[in-house]
Amino acid sequence: MSWLSEYKRKLCTPEEAVSVIQSGDRVYISGNAATPFPLLEALAQRKDELENVELVHVLLLGDDPLSKPEMEGHFRHNSLFVGPADRKAVNEGRADYVPIHLHEIPKVLREKLPLDAAILHLSPPDEHGFMSFGVEVMASKVTVETAKVIIALVNDKMPRTHGDSFVHVSRVDKIVEVSMDLPELPRGTFGELERKIAQHITDLIEDGATLQLGIGAIPDAVLAGLEGKRDLGIHTEMVSDGVMEAIEKGIITGARKTLHPGKVVTTFILGTRKLYEFADDNPIFELHPVDYTNNPFIIAQNEKMVSINSALEVDLTGQVCADSIGSYIYSGFGGQVDFVRGAAESKGGKPIIALPSTAKKGSVSRIVPYLKQGAGVVTSRADVHYVVTEYGVADLHGRNLKERAKALIEIAHPKFREELEKAAYERKLLPKIFSFGS
Repeated sequence: MSWLSEYKRKLCTPEEAVSVIQSGDRVYISGNAATPFPLLEALAQRKDELENVELVHVLLLGDDPLSKPEMEGHFRHNSLFVGPADRKAVNEGRADYVPIHLHEIPKVLREKLPLDAAILHLSPPDEHGFMSFGVEVMASKVTVETAKVIIALVNDKMPRTHGDSFVHVSRVDKIVEVSMDLPELPRGTFGELERKIAQHITDLIEDGATLQLGIGAIPDAVLAGLEGKRDLGIHTEMVSDGVMEAIEKGIITGARKTLHPGKVVTTFILGTRKLYEFADDNPIFELHPVDYTNNPFIIAQNEKMVSINSALEVDLTGQVCADSIGSYIYSGFGGQVDFVRGAAESKGGKPIIALPSTAKKGSVSRIVPYLKQGAGVVTSRADVHYVVTEYGVADLHGRNLKERAKALIEIAHPKFREELEKAAYERKLLPKIFSFGS
């Protein structure tokens, strides 16, 4: 049988596709801009027929019908990265959160979370019958290797991406064709605060460096502030519009990369339609599974690797909280530690944690004496190198607790420095005679 005949034989409606899922099944769902909304909606319609279906995924975008209160007992999320779609359910105890480094997810799916089914969002097949994972490879490859049933949403608007990013029609069991725009993450704006933070970061970036950065005001400000830099490369978990713009300006060329020279290496793409169109069949992009892109030993093969990640708060010893606000789960570990450790082992590498000095319109400091009660440490104080705010750079690596406290207070907002100094003295981190006011 030709692959085309097989493809046509597997075509079905969303309702028919999800009919293979049974009570008690563990189901993987592709996420980010590859969130398969029509199949989630079809699955939600089966609520009364199903019990205890476990849903495993990373970040889901949009409104998730399966995390609503009335779904309790029928569907339960086991989230590997929490986002707006499932945050309320997790914090109300109707869903679960797995703290995990992104590069470990495929191994966990192989060894500890065996899958009954996977729901993936793919591009149409090429002339050889291969469909691309499109804008999110992440853990999709391991799911097609291990899940008992593969359900594919095939979208003619899903970009065909290069790299280790393909599954053959023969491996898929159910196919639902759609023509729908991918969810977009509109470009945000950044102001003077983010520009100041970005200036401190770009001062640390040398020509020929390879960068990892995420999305948001600070990464956008960094990418916008790279004018004049030459031959930068990208090895990251996520590509945004800012990366596309830096490629178009000739700032990002990858010419001096020591691993995959000339290529932008990532595991997912998230941004605007323009970015998705730019990535479609564009050989400058290579998408790989997350156990490759985020493996610290792979990352470290990029010389001058600079990782740029954010934090919710940093305590005076350098502990970084990035996934929770106190005990309230906000996001996930993501790839922060993967890239902090990879950049630290890179020749000439620089791991950077960047954050505004305050939150809540300046009413609270993000540099704190202690992390909030219940807060989790994502990046340990032994892993931290550079911490950057709008007030400067604190280089903590190899520094003792006294030196760390002093350096972090110096980059805190001035109105909080005195109370931070007093707290540091009470913790025996600073001598009594030390004063920032002198």
